[in-house]
Amino acid sequence: MVKIPLRAESRTGGCQCGAIRYRIDGPLGRAGICHCRMCQKAFGSFGAALVSVPATALTWARGTPGTFRSSSIVSRGFCAACGTPLFMQEDGDPDYEIAIGTLDDPNAIGAMTEQSGCESKVAWFDGLSSLPSQATADYRSPEDLERLKSLQHPDHDTDHWP
Repeated sequence: MVKIPLRAESRTGGCQCGAIRYRIDGPLGRAGICHCRMCQKAFGSFGAALVSVPATALTWARGTPGTFRSSSIVSRGFCAACGTPLFMQEDGDPDYEIAIGTLDDPNAIGAMTEQSGCESKVAWFDGLSSLPSQATADYRSPEDLERLKSLQHPDHDTDHWP
């Protein structure tokens, strides 16, 4: 693992298994949700929550992401060990679009500022905020919660994993 002292505006993140870890030095850019069909398939979800980061501010601290060309102008990075989607980058763009969920603190983005690819937005997306919500502990017993103990990498850097 690359040991670099954190700056005041540094953030870390990585994949689910811990094989890939990264660090961002400097401010995050615009954050949004892309609803395009490629992002839906790449994330296996309604779309992709992404935040822009200058390539010069991103350091791969552990491992190297695999990449897949999802179109003639876009590469998508992922962990080859666990499959976690990590980024997308358009050819010639000086920024990476980092998957927000891979940040150790996804709330660090502040707020979403845009949506794109809305021609493919799933019909039920806009109603998500009106659904009833509950915490995991609201519907799982203490025994269930113990069995659900996470095996994924913790939300901080480690010298090695596992």
